[in-house]
Amino acid sequence: MTKIEEAQEILHELGLPKAQQNEISAYTLLALCNIKEGDGWLNSKRLSLGVSKGVMTFISENYKREYAPNTRETIRRQVLHQFVQAGIVDYNPDNPHLPVNSPRAHYAISEIALKTIRTYNTKKWKQSLVKFKDQAGELKNKYSNDRGMARVPLRLPDGTTFLLSPGTHNKVIASIIEEFVPRFVHHAYLLYFGDTENKDLFIDQELLESIGITINEHSKLPDVVIFDKSKNWLYLIEAVTSHGPMSPKRVVELEEFLKNCSSGKIYVSAFPDFSEFKKHTNNIAWDTEVWIMEFPEHMIHFNGDRFLGPR
Repeated sequence: MTKIEEAQEILHELGLPKAQQNEISAYTLLALCNIKEGDGWLNSKRLSLGVSKGVMTFISENYKREYAPNTRETIRRQVLHQFVQAGIVDYNPDNPHLPVNSPRAHYAISEIALKTIRTYNTKKWKQSLVKFKDQAGELKNKYSNDRGMARVPLRLPDGTTFLLSPGTHNKVIASIIEEFVPRFVHHAYLLYFGDTENKDLFIDQELLESIGITINEHSKLPDVVIFDKSKNWLYLIEAVTSHGPMSPKRVVELEEFLKNCSSGKIYVSAFPDFSEFKKHTNNIAWDTEVWIMEFPEHMIHFNGDRFLGPR
């Protein structure tokens, strides 16, 4: 097998979801282990790498695979994030106190993963896998216990999994994607969602740019953004717990921010329950939608002439 095929097999054996067994995930693993085509996995090394000047440069120089600059976010959010959750990679091991989205953010293969990967294609491989899965599971449980609360699981339609930080706000975000979207959005494409720890947890930069949304200002986006290609409708959804429904002021701000996007815009305020919804009824803009996690099959439209369509 080629090194890319071997890396994919390793990711499969380590228990990564199918979405993290693809080509870009395999190349990322090769970079993190400093493995070139002629190297054996026994020679794997632990290096701290950034994404652009580390992982992507290694892939380009050693495997002649060129990725567009905006692929950096794909690698970070759809590969490295899951590698960290699985115990394969350590985030900012040289400086754990770096702020979120620091330009000095870096990643390194974890010590337990490194020991395991070095035994690939040897008689010790199967035994090493068992040890890895036992220890990685214990580490993830310890991490959750240290947080004091269980993290919020989120599974995307393509099988990609996320563990959101604890709290009601992120439970609403997960429910929007898992419950609201399948019920009310046809031909849905997830463009963006944030987490209370990481505002920019998932971004489809290419599709956002293709419909006229400026990427360097994505922090102005609401918690979840969904695109219906068949209707050219853009769903802008705020998860509301203590503040932040689609108020008249918020809608005006988003209209200005999205002035270069010609898609029809649908504004949705999502609440965990009816009690929270009632606290905000005086501040919800007309011609917007309300969805309540407690009653997932129903919606409330703030006007009488139409339902669930662009303003």
